[in-house]
Amino acid sequence: MSDSLKIVMAQENFLVGDIAGNARRVIESALQAKAQWGADVIVFPELTLTGYPPEDLLLRPSLQGRVAVALKSIEDQVKDIAVVLGCPILDDGALYNAALVIQDGRQVARYYKQNLPNYQVFDEVRYFQPGTQGAAFEVNGVTVGLTICEDIWFPEPVAQAKACGAQVILNLNASPFSIGKLAQRKAVLAQRAQEVGLPIVYVNLVGGQDELVFDGASMVMESDGTLGFEAAEFKETLIPVQFEQGPKGLTLNRESLPEAATPMEEEACIYEALTLGLRDYVNKNGFKGVCLGLSGGIDSGLSLAIAVDALGPERVEAIMMPFRYTSQISLDDAALEAKNFGVSYQILPIEGIYDAFIGALSEPFAGLKADKSEENLQARCRGTLLMAISNKKGSIVLTTGNKSEMAVGYATLYGDMVGGYNALKDVPKTLVFALSEYRNRVAGYPIIPQRMIDRPPSAELAPDQVDEDSLPPYSDLDQILAFYVEQDQSADEIVSRGFDRDVVYRITRLVDLNEYKRSQAPIGVRVTARGFGKDRRYPITCKWPAGE
Repeated sequence: MSDSLKIVMAQENFLVGDIAGNARRVIESALQAKAQWGADVIVFPELTLTGYPPEDLLLRPSLQGRVAVALKSIEDQVKDIAVVLGCPILDDGALYNAALVIQDGRQVARYYKQNLPNYQVFDEVRYFQPGTQGAAFEVNGVTVGLTICEDIWFPEPVAQAKACGAQVILNLNASPFSIGKLAQRKAVLAQRAQEVGLPIVYVNLVGGQDELVFDGASMVMESDGTLGFEAAEFKETLIPVQFEQGPKGLTLNRESLPEAATPMEEEACIYEALTLGLRDYVNKNGFKGVCLGLSGGIDSGLSLAIAVDALGPERVEAIMMPFRYTSQISLDDAALEAKNFGVSYQILPIEGIYDAFIGALSEPFAGLKADKSEENLQARCRGTLLMAISNKKGSIVLTTGNKSEMAVGYATLYGDMVGGYNALKDVPKTLVFALSEYRNRVAGYPIIPQRMIDRPPSAELAPDQVDEDSLPPYSDLDQILAFYVEQDQSADEIVSRGFDRDVVYRITRLVDLNEYKRSQAPIGVRVTARGFGKDRRYPITCKWPAGE
């Protein structure tokens, strides 16, 4: 039996569907791990070859042929190091979410994920059959057990790995970020490690994929449940860790560890998640950059900051589109922020466009009072301009509405909802303020003008308009929405917490009524316990009792 085992955790960003490209990354990283650190094993995240989540790509007839070619290329080019990776495997007519071990040019072990998540953003039961057996392989005289992601949340797969003789357990993951998720992972890993008395090497995916963002934060949990090492969040990295054989089994050699990452505060984590999600969406889909309407308000102000931090100022274009209700303060603050961030900035007034539309609508509108129709028309003028710029320049329009607004329908279809991506889609208004203050602390000065943060929020679609003319204070609204949307509490349960009954029933009814709007909204990264999108799927045509 060897005295030590060196494992490299490959916390990397794989592109969904790029099976050949992902295989090349596996080969490059494996060769580097062997050459640079003399690693015995390299471990990649869940579904390495397809990326995660591959969704209905798993149903494509060509899938298995492409996976087989990729595996053959890895087997042919990687020697003298065991490669542990994830991929879909068809076995006896059933598709499995598998972990494969490639050693000396051949597959030596195979494990099928047993616990298939089928809640929130996960749909694995749609595609995979669950495995039933534990699996392990040997390297340098050490027996290494295999598990995949959700398996670690249950005691049986880890116990099975130990029954197979495992002295250390590998856990391949594609665990998306949400607020508080990292602490949950650590608690579960500590419990599993203590149950079997074995160290666990947890390797997580990093990167953005549509409305999900994966935060990495790979780690090693020691056999007594203490955290041995934690990798950086939201960064690609290869991390070598070494285990030594001792009287109590394999233990982590802490002296050989690379420098651990400094734990991030919650607001920093959320901001990094939003930035990474936007960066990967724009880059992986081949857009040249982003354009957005910069109104002088806090939502577009924070969106601009995220866009610049994600892509650089040279790839961001900000457009101010004033109307007769736009205040001078808004004009001044938008110009100041654009200057602070160094982005391209233009002013395109919409007065003439609006007047032309009103002229064209004079007959259909004849005899009817002015109402929200005219207000919404302003937003639709702006949306048309932004989409024209997007088409002409190959950029994507970044919409700027927050979760609170989208929940109650405080947005205009084909107006301020026009665009391809919304960085704030799952960010409640109160969190918008907190993240703006955080970004200013990072800058060391109000790079997002402080007046944007301090002013009462307003859509400026009517004279002296402020959001709280139509909505309760955001401090109350966001709590009500969190209880109703994220925790599935009924209106009566929320009222029992001390909120006004009429307000609660009005808000919950608005959430239900505006499902049709949200179904047409652009995607954005999920950061809360439950976002709008894959995470929350409600019928549009529905007679469910309000607030139940």
